[in-house]
Amino acid sequence: MDSGPLWLDAETMLKLGRDTVDLVADRLTRPWDATPVVTSLSPEELSARLHERAPEEPRPFDQLLARLEADVLPFMARNEHPGYFAYIPGCGTWLSALGDLIASGLNIDVGSWGLSAGPSQLELVVLDWFKDWIGYPADAGGVLTSGGSAANMTALACARESLVGAMSDRLVVYCADQAHSSLARAARILGFRPDQVRVLPVDDRYRLRPEALSAAMDADARAGREPLFVAAAAGTTSTGSVDPLPQIAAICRERGAWFHVDGAYGGFAAITERGRATLAGIELADSVTLDPHKWLYQPFECGCLLVRKGRQLLDSFEIHPDYLRDTKSAVPREVNFADYGMQLSRASHAIKVWLSIQYFGLAAFRVAIDRCLDLALRAHERIQRSATLELMSPASLGVLCFRRRFGDDDEDRSERLNSQLVRLLARSSIGFVSSTKLRGRFAIRLCVFNHTTRWEDIEAVLQHFETAAVDDAAASASVIQHDRDPRLDEGWLGAPRVDPAAIKRLALFAALGARDLERVARMAREVRIPAGAAIVEQWDVGREFYVIVDGTARVFKDGNPIDDMGPGHFFGELAALEWGASFSYPRLATVLATSDVRALVLPGQFFNELVRDAPSVGATIRGAVRTRLPRM
Repeated sequence: MDSGPLWLDAETMLKLGRDTVDLVADRLTRPWDATPVVTSLSPEELSARLHERAPEEPRPFDQLLARLEADVLPFMARNEHPGYFAYIPGCGTWLSALGDLIASGLNIDVGSWGLSAGPSQLELVVLDWFKDWIGYPADAGGVLTSGGSAANMTALACARESLVGAMSDRLVVYCADQAHSSLARAARILGFRPDQVRVLPVDDRYRLRPEALSAAMDADARAGREPLFVAAAAGTTSTGSVDPLPQIAAICRERGAWFHVDGAYGGFAAITERGRATLAGIELADSVTLDPHKWLYQPFECGCLLVRKGRQLLDSFEIHPDYLRDTKSAVPREVNFADYGMQLSRASHAIKVWLSIQYFGLAAFRVAIDRCLDLALRAHERIQRSATLELMSPASLGVLCFRRRFGDDDEDRSERLNSQLVRLLARSSIGFVSSTKLRGRFAIRLCVFNHTTRWEDIEAVLQHFETAAVDDAAASASVIQHDRDPRLDEGWLGAPRVDPAAIKRLALFAALGARDLERVARMAREVRIPAGAAIVEQWDVGREFYVIVDGTARVFKDGNPIDDMGPGHFFGELAALEWGASFSYPRLATVLATSDVRALVLPGQFFNELVRDAPSVGATIRGAVRTRLPRM
């Protein structure tokens, strides 16, 4: 029987499968050597190895595996390495990988019950487990997604459809400045403009401040806008912090807003006693994002969205064109998962979750998570005892931040030297970490997630940061000059050109060269504000940056004076700096003219370019952010 050119007999399938499993198992279990945790090559080098036309004739499978071994697989992150502490590591289990093999080998499409009743029911079982673990009711709904980004977007779309229906310019979304960037991306894709997202400041533990949220929502309501969606974090990416979920839930309930919890990585800590206590209040959310491919040790991809009122998910996404009428069932308990999210065709993510938890037992996952919590806490205590290292955020849900002290308060120098230490570690076989910014200060993140990590792996990384030699001269970053479209310098809304000599007399711009002064002169406009008038109001939306030329002003936060300003002083940098996807902070303070004020104003987009391109301006603004943001 001729089965066609792409079919293989069972014997060949088994042979190729064994060879493939041998390759993967060998890479996962080989002893650690001198190879860095992450190895990369330039695009040119990899293109030279791999670029070719698609072959017309078949090639031997052993040669293809050898090619992968030589030219592809060495140049990637070794996610299974016990010293991988960067970003949010993804260390799966072998049983989960076998579940993926089953799902992809049988090419399962879990879009409709009629075509995949068994896998669909298995997904319902897995979703029931997740609901039970976070304290959700039995009638909650859910769907497995590609990851947390898709889950967050699905949640925002569901909230909009459930509460208001069609998109409106009046709707406003709220999150903390520690929120995951996928929320900004979701808002942008769904059509929320920059003035429809409020990025709010955090407290000294990097948690969303409930009073800031209340004030921002009330200010928007007074202005005729409609608070729609609040995204809280159950484990922020930078610090592992958990927002005050019960208080935020109460604020949302009082104002009729949707309460979403992004528990992409931290949510599964709920299966442990400590994690459940830390995440108290997650059960109050209208929706929750979870990522099994993070702290449930599943292979990429596997995310999840749970919605407290399950019917809202179906009502938001169910569409039945004529060509899919056959998939619509009259039996209520038959679930078509294509009606619960963005994907029509969708792989089965449930098989790997179900298989790994059935094989190891939930207790084994609980032990693995508890072990990570213990190791992170031990690292926290080790850093506190160190005479050289500085703890910048405490251990929380497996994440902590620190850096090395260099004997002075020069933040820019500290950033350069600590960045050099991060790069040096990446070239070693010891480990791999990533960095972040906390209130404008450079910090090294240690994310303890890998179920194979031992204390000695963490100790080796900490010793590196304590003792590795640094080169102060080599750490000095060179300034990158960017070519610009000359049309960007044609001025802002036709405003009259400001005298470059007047700009140079302002301290912020004194070190600029002639070219940059000319750019500022063309992009700036001059404004005059009478005494007693507000220049900006707290919680207003605006991206302009101000520098006072003449006059005086006073800064108020929550009605209380916190600063006085005069000629050469500036404000508005927090609102002007982009947080992500063109979204930024609202005005975090009111600035009132105490005399007649003359000021230069720069548009936010140009201000961001100037901070990036002009080292003297960038250093001054970064210093201001480090000083001012904690007060906000």
